Amino acid sequence: MTTGTKPYLLRALYEWCVDNGQTPHIVAWVNEHTHVPMQYVRENEIVLNIGPTASHNLNIDNEWVNFSARFNGVAHDIWIPVGSCRQHFCPRKWGRDGV
Repeated sequence: MTTGTKPYLLRALYEWCVDNGQTPHIVAWVNEHTHVPMQYVRENEIVLNIGPTASHNLNIDNEWVNFSARFNGVAHDIWIPVGSCRQHFCPRKWGRDGV
């Protein structure tokens, strides 16, 4: 069985964001296979900060993204199928000149 490129790209983009002082985030499609705090889901999607200070024990393997995170002080175990990750991004940090 051939593995798709998505888990490799997720891991690479995560590493690039962290190495460059950015905060990695993912947007995930929420369905019956996704384990996230439902009160933060909007239009079947959730945006999650997966940076080292927000996520604990982050694991991105070929099937799942999983980690522990706190939402309003309550710890949650997050499980997202790699196929449900719709977007990975790093909000840009702007300098004083806006560039």
